[in-house]
Amino acid sequence: MWRLNKVRHKAGRPGDSVEELKLKRREHEKALRQARRDRQLVSKRLLLNDDEDQSEITMDTNSGEQDVVAVLQKLHHSGPERDTHLKALSKALRDPSAQLTFIKQENSMHLLVGLLTGYDATCRLQAVRCLHELSHSPHTSVASACLPASPYLLTYLSGQSTKFTELCLYTLGNLCPDTVVKEKLLAQGIVPALASCLENQKHNLAVVEAVGFTLSQLLQANDAAEKIIPMVLASSLPSNLLSVLTPDPKFGLGPAIECAWCIHYLTCSMKDHRVLLAQGALLQCSSLLVSLGGAVAEGNKEEGMELLICPLLRCVGNLLSSCPLTDLSAQMGDVRIVAALCALLQAFLHTQPALARESAWVLNNLTAHSRALCSALLTLNLVPGLIQLLPFSQGINTMILRVLANIAHNKKDFCVQLAHRGLLSALCATLKMADQEMVTLSMNVLFMLVVSSPQVAEEFMKQGGLSLLEATQYNSEGEIRRRATHLLEHHLLS
Repeated sequence: MWRLNKVRHKAGRPGDSVEELKLKRREHEKALRQARRDRQLVSKRLLLNDDEDQSEITMDTNSGEQDVVAVLQKLHHSGPERDTHLKALSKALRDPSAQLTFIKQENSMHLLVGLLTGYDATCRLQAVRCLHELSHSPHTSVASACLPASPYLLTYLSGQSTKFTELCLYTLGNLCPDTVVKEKLLAQGIVPALASCLENQKHNLAVVEAVGFTLSQLLQANDAAEKIIPMVLASSLPSNLLSVLTPDPKFGLGPAIECAWCIHYLTCSMKDHRVLLAQGALLQCSSLLVSLGGAVAEGNKEEGMELLICPLLRCVGNLLSSCPLTDLSAQMGDVRIVAALCALLQAFLHTQPALARESAWVLNNLTAHSRALCSALLTLNLVPGLIQLLPFSQGINTMILRVLANIAHNKKDFCVQLAHRGLLSALCATLKMADQEMVTLSMNVLFMLVVSSPQVAEEFMKQGGLSLLEATQYNSEGEIRRRATHLLEHHLLS
C-alpha cells in the first residue's frame, strides 16, 4: 500500500481549499489501495506434476469422496503399491468435498504424516503432494487439520530435492494465511527456516520463487508489522531478497517478481525504512527500474513484466519517505531513473493506466526531493512528453502537473525553460478544465512561471493570458479567483 500522504508536494502557496481537496483525494486513494491489498491477501498456488497438464487438473472429480475412503483403506496396509495409492489419493484430493472427507476419516492425517516422515523417498514425495493438494482447499478447517505436518514441512526445507522443497514451500505458503496455522508456524520458526532455505538455495530459481511466495503470504497478515516484520528484518532475508532483484534476464522474472512483492510488503507496513535503506534497497529497486524502463522504451514488454514493475515502483516511492535528502543521490544511483519512469508512463498509459499513474507518482516523489532530478527532466528533454499527458484523466494529469510544479519550484531558470518547452500554452488549456484540482494546480504553476521572468509574463500575455485570467476571475470561486486577481493586479497589468 503506497503512501502518497507521506510525500511533501512542492507547489506555489497552496490554500486551505487545496489542502482539503488533497485530503479527500488521498483518503479515497487509501480506501482503493486497501481494497486492492485485501483482495491479494490469499493467493494459493497449486503445482502441477511433471507428468500432467492443466487439463488433468480440471477433470471431473465427483467420485473423489469415495476414492478417498477406498484409497485410505488400502494405505493402511503396507505393500509395494503404496506409491500408486498415494498418487491416486493426491488426485482424489483435488475435489473440495473429498478434502473434507479425508480430514474426517480417523487417523487419516496421522497416516499421511507417517508416510511423509518415512524412509521411502518416493512415498515422501507423494505424501507431500497430498498435503499440497489439501493446502489448496477452500475450506478453512482443512488448513488447521494439516497442522501436525507443519514441523516436518519446515524441517524438509533444508533438503536436497528441488521438487520436494518446492512442494513444502508452496504448501506452507498456502496454509499460512490461516490465523491458527500462521501462529503455529511462527512459533515453529518459519522465518529462520525461510531465511536458511533462501541462503542455501539462492542459485536455485524454482526454490527462490517458492520462498518469495511463502514469505509474501506471511507478510500480508494483519499483524505482520508487529509480529513478523521484526523477525524478517533481523534475519538474512532482506539482503538475499534484494540480491534477486537483478536486471540479468537469465535469472527469470518469476523469482524477481515474488521477491519484489516481499520488499513491497515490508516497505508498506513500516514507517522507518532505515534498515532496508542501509542494505541498498532503494538503489537496487531503482537500478532495476532503470533497466526495465530501458527495455520498455525499446519495445520489449515481456509478458508479466508489469507484475515486477508494480512492486518496484511502490518500493521506490515508499522508501523515499525515509531517505535523508543528503543521501538521495547516492541511494538513487544516477539520473536515468527519470527517463525510465517517463518510458513506463508512456508505455502503459493506454493499456494499464493504474501502472502509468504509479510511475507518475514515483516521478513526483523524486522531483519533490531532488533538484538534480528536476534538472535531468529538462536536460534529457523529457518535459515535452510530460506536457502532452496533461489532457489525460484518471489522476495522471494532476500527478504530472505536480511534477512540473516541483521543477518550477526549484529555480527561476527552470521556469523559463518550462515556458520555452510549451508549458504556457498547455496551462491555458488546463485552466479551462472542469476539474477544480487541475485548475488550482495550474494556477500554482502559472504563478511561478509568470513571476520568474518578465519575458515569460509577456509571452503569457501574447497567448491570450489576460482574457483567460479575467474569465477565471468571474467564472471561478474562492482561492482560484483570488489567485487570478493577484496575478493580474500585481504581475501582469502593473
